[in-house]
Amino acid sequence: MRFGILGETRAWRDDGTEVPLGGPARRALLALLLIRPGQVVPSDRLTEEIDPDGVLSAHALQSQVSRLRAALGPTAAIERSGPGYRIVVADDDVDACRFERLAGQGRTALRDGETERAVTLLREALDLWRGPALAELAESETARAAATRLEELRLAAMEDRIEGELRLGEHRAMVPELRELVGRHPLRERPAGLLMRALSAEGGQAEALVVFEETRRHLAEELGADPSAELVALHRELLSADSSPSPSAPPAQLTSFVGRDEEVAEVAGLLRVARLVTLLGPGGVGKTRLSVEVAVESAGAVADEVCFVELAALGDGAGLAPALLGALGLRERGLQVGDGPQTPVDRLIAALSHRVLLLVLDNCEHLIEETAALAARLLAACPRLRVLATSREPLGVIGEHLHQVRPLDGDAAVRLFTDRARAVRRGFAADPRRVRRICAALDDLPLAIELAAARLRALDLGELEGRLNDRLGVGARGSRPADGRHRTLRSVVAWSWDLLTEPERRAARRFTVFAGSATAESARRVCGTDAETLESLVDKSLLEVSHGRYRMLETIRAYGAERLDEAGENDSARRAHARHVLELVRTADPHLRRAGQLEWLPIVVAEHENLLAAVRWAVEAQDAATALELLASASTYLWIRGASAAAAPYAIRLLDAIGDQPPPGLGEEYATTVLLASSDRETWRRHRATAGRALAAAWPGDRAGRHPAALLLWMLRSAGESDPQAAFTLLTAQHDCPEPWARAVARYVSGFGTLGVRGVEAAARDFGTAAEEFRVLGDRWGTALALDMLAGLAGGRGDHARAIALTDEALTLTGRLGAQEDAADLLVNRADYLAAAGDAEAARADYAKAADLARRAGSTTCLGAALRGLGDIALGEDDLDEAERLYAEAAQRLDPHWIRSLGNRVRTLAGLGRVAEARGDQATARTRYREAAEAAAAGGSTPDALRLLGLPGALSDALAEAVSGR
Repeated sequence: MRFGILGETRAWRDDGTEVPLGGPARRALLALLLIRPGQVVPSDRLTEEIDPDGVLSAHALQSQVSRLRAALGPTAAIERSGPGYRIVVADDDVDACRFERLAGQGRTALRDGETERAVTLLREALDLWRGPALAELAESETARAAATRLEELRLAAMEDRIEGELRLGEHRAMVPELRELVGRHPLRERPAGLLMRALSAEGGQAEALVVFEETRRHLAEELGADPSAELVALHRELLSADSSPSPSAPPAQLTSFVGRDEEVAEVAGLLRVARLVTLLGPGGVGKTRLSVEVAVESAGAVADEVCFVELAALGDGAGLAPALLGALGLRERGLQVGDGPQTPVDRLIAALSHRVLLLVLDNCEHLIEETAALAARLLAACPRLRVLATSREPLGVIGEHLHQVRPLDGDAAVRLFTDRARAVRRGFAADPRRVRRICAALDDLPLAIELAAARLRALDLGELEGRLNDRLGVGARGSRPADGRHRTLRSVVAWSWDLLTEPERRAARRFTVFAGSATAESARRVCGTDAETLESLVDKSLLEVSHGRYRMLETIRAYGAERLDEAGENDSARRAHARHVLELVRTADPHLRRAGQLEWLPIVVAEHENLLAAVRWAVEAQDAATALELLASASTYLWIRGASAAAAPYAIRLLDAIGDQPPPGLGEEYATTVLLASSDRETWRRHRATAGRALAAAWPGDRAGRHPAALLLWMLRSAGESDPQAAFTLLTAQHDCPEPWARAVARYVSGFGTLGVRGVEAAARDFGTAAEEFRVLGDRWGTALALDMLAGLAGGRGDHARAIALTDEALTLTGRLGAQEDAADLLVNRADYLAAAGDAEAARADYAKAADLARRAGSTTCLGAALRGLGDIALGEDDLDEAERLYAEAAQRLDPHWIRSLGNRVRTLAGLGRVAEARGDQATARTRYREAAEAAAAGGSTPDALRLLGLPGALSDALAEAVSGR
């Protein structure tokens, strides 16, 4: 027989049928006996607990016991023992006892890391509950104590089970239950912490921070206590987000460094006194490897940071500045779309002007003029910058110090050969004089030595010597000039090439179409080869492999490209490469707007140079369809990473070639390409109308186009035009579009229109819906955009705590994407809310941090916003000179044509007016206020939108009045 007291007291036979227990007195009697099965309960306590009014006599109690015995039958014995009664049943036959056992086992399993078993046990334990424990004994002191203990155990088991579910990834499913649990037990910290973790795991950092704040407030108001150290630590964890990507480090080396230790120290010492040092020498002499070792040696000594930029894969000088921005981890266009005052070089200067950094520019010779011009400009504008370049010829810049990198000396060459030979043939040992002759025949060039040593996997030393003599024709002719050494290196490459099998040669020459590196799958598909052949090329030093990507030395690549052209495969290989890149970015594109964003973004980033190479080939080959599809499919990636400037030159050239008549069926791709080319004012003017019609045709509202990122870009690019209504109409028409990301964008854009028509609350609903839709999709960038607007609305209403919490969540999301510029923008906003809440010191810290991030990101717009905020702080402290200086600097940096600069520009001009007013210069104050109002009107601001800028009440009203009367 089984018994239940977790709910109404009941009993069941083994076949599941219920035992009729009779009236409430009999049920109460059974419940009291079952609280502790087997233990004696005194008769007087039974009578008192069953009937607190004292009506139940000892005789009546004995009668109830007899009737209960008859109902239960012989299975459960109720015994008279001394002064009372006890029930003799197994503990596991009572649901409360079974619950305690299962809950204890579940907690132990959870502690031991057996999460699935723990969840199973805890669910089984909690399923035993049918209602409040000991429900019939509400007035019984014994029962109340037992029920309280059981309810506490139930709560703990629920928390254990939910923690287990969270460990299994069931975050979203647990949120409603946790919300209900926290609502019923606001002073209980564990469910609050679990809810914070669940919300955070689903991207709801702002909501998690609100939960902490509410719990903290309840504890303070009800108990006069602070949150536990554990909850505070969780809160701190949610707030922490590092959104500052590091510059590209020097590449990790796969082999030992031989023979140039003194040279490393010499070049590092030269960098202490010279700001530009160029390592000169022929191909294969070891310039790159020396630069890597010098960079490692100089880190922390010559510079605080090192940024290593490989230029060999660049096809022309147009990609030089974007390549440097990419190596620094910066966006190329920042937050701007379309016209703006910044070029990539301007952004570089802004990013490097305050950093103590060593910039290593490797393989400059094919871009010598562009590299020289850029290095000169950066060094002139950035006084703490140092540059180390490798090239086959000097840059020719004033102040350049040259270091000639020469072949290894004899002993070092022998050590290098021996070291590399032992890597392919264990225990290699040879007469050093024979090795010396081989190295001398190779002019002691490190690359030639490494290639020759790699052959010892298949040849013995004698065969190697014979092949060198036959193939390279090197004799005891003394030293040769540099050109001779270069021809020798070419001969070594040719000799190594000739030793390949035909499948290996075909794979190697086709691999030359990759820019930089390639994954194994990409190499197999484009080269038409297999993994075994690729590994064989690695073994023979024709390819290198690191972190799952294959790479070819530039000297070998140049030779292989000639062989590709000779074989007549250049066009077919480059076409295969372009189609493969197109397939990759097509596959990645939808994931970049979904939950796979963090997984796919690094994949496409790794293929950035290959993407540009494919676009460049398609444009040059006049394959307009492939070029348009590549640019359109990559547009989401280019926007999220701020890398559109790298594609812009190719987009402009492509549009010049095809005119304003897109190929049939590619209107949407054409429109996206126009957006990528819109940094060129003339291109934008010439193609805007046709592109607008093509985009509207692709997205009629009742069916989805192919490239939804173009919708948001189109709105942002058109917002500053004289007639943005068409773009707004196009976006808002997507409310019922079958593409969910387009619907989220439509809701986001609608919020701006709603703000001017129906007010703040309606706009908040639109932005909130957009945030939720972006969040459901897993798009962190879109979610951050919507949260930023919600924070602005909350700040405008005076709810600064919510504004700060929402901005914290947006910062967390953009931090995961490594978006420095977005982080700077959000930090300025958070500082505004802190300042409005009266915390000037916290606001100052955020403004300063935003300014630093903006400088590192090279974002003049964000820097201007941060300086405006610092100006506000100075004005609040009556430091009029400092406030005026900061406002003036901000005004110079804020782009008057960029929609997201509007609020800061208005506040900067208004701040200058307030400074003038404080000095009694009413004429200047009126002029500044009028300029602020005109700037707001030019940006299409509504009175409600202006009030969200956080300006002082009277000034905000005056500006709103000016805008209303425009």
